[in-house]
Amino acid sequence: MFAIQISEPKTLRQIEIPEPVAPGPGQALVRTHRMGICGTDVSCYLGKFPFFDFPRIPGHELGVEVIATGEGVTNVKPGDRCSIEPYMHCGECYACRRGAINCCKNLKVIGVMTDGGLCESFLVRASKLHPSTQLSYDQLALVETLAIGCHANDRGAPTTGDHALIIGMGPIGLSTLEFARLTGATVSVMDMNPARLEFVRKNYGIQNTVLFKGDGSEIDRMRELTGGDLYQVVTDATGNKHSMGSALQYLAPTGTLVYVGITQEEISFKHPTLHRPEATIKASRNAMPADFRRIIGLIEDGTINTNTWITHRTSFKNVLADFDMLTKPETGVIKAIIELT
Repeated sequence: MFAIQISEPKTLRQIEIPEPVAPGPGQALVRTHRMGICGTDVSCYLGKFPFFDFPRIPGHELGVEVIATGEGVTNVKPGDRCSIEPYMHCGECYACRRGAINCCKNLKVIGVMTDGGLCESFLVRASKLHPSTQLSYDQLALVETLAIGCHANDRGAPTTGDHALIIGMGPIGLSTLEFARLTGATVSVMDMNPARLEFVRKNYGIQNTVLFKGDGSEIDRMRELTGGDLYQVVTDATGNKHSMGSALQYLAPTGTLVYVGITQEEISFKHPTLHRPEATIKASRNAMPADFRRIIGLIEDGTINTNTWITHRTSFKNVLADFDMLTKPETGVIKAIIELT
């Protein structure tokens, strides 16, 4: 059967791989119907992601159909539509023993550290499948992105009365926004792309937008929006070292900065910027199983509307021609979907 592989930076190729064997105990054989392209896929393609090795079949934002199950599998059955939780943890290391399976020492994320779902079918640990009888394959492919934002928002934990700022309105920033808006906090967003800010105003009704110009006017705008106090929670979803190094200056005293974007480069800031407000810096990595179950429920009941998310599509046969274009923000892409069926 066929798969698409990132063979080296900026190079995709179609390869032929063996058909998967029958699922063993605890496994499921799944067919990929949809794959979302996210910032991680783009960074892997560009050779900038720190946990990625070439060559690799990408694909971790997936809407799949269960074809067959192995012995002992009870949570899914053939025919089920599912989202995949792509973080394969070991269950034995220190992090896993403490319940932090998202930080597993031996973690293998499919599509990043092991081959993923940009192929016709593959085997997966059945416990990582989250079924829904209501969601489409498009929606199921969006769940993992939303889970990243859900976990990032939980790390910052804004509450009613707080001012919260999200920097970067790509898919991960938008995912964080989906959950920040449910907390009762007053949410502001910042981006250097006016079109992305307009997208947020139009589709989320968020009027507290800050256009980053790099001339210091951002701080004036933030003080205007927060009554001079700045932000109790700042989440940086850019993966840009300059943005990440500057984000501390937007914090209110005792505030929390969450890094959900990732970079291979060093982040620098002057220590007083951290020390003066007695700031807390947190990282946010991957997501938890409960996040997937929560998100599926929120889409099913209409709390999260995914209709505006998918801005671009391509087919399995056109991936090689279209993928490079889908990595460029200037095309207006928010979320691109690959249709495999």
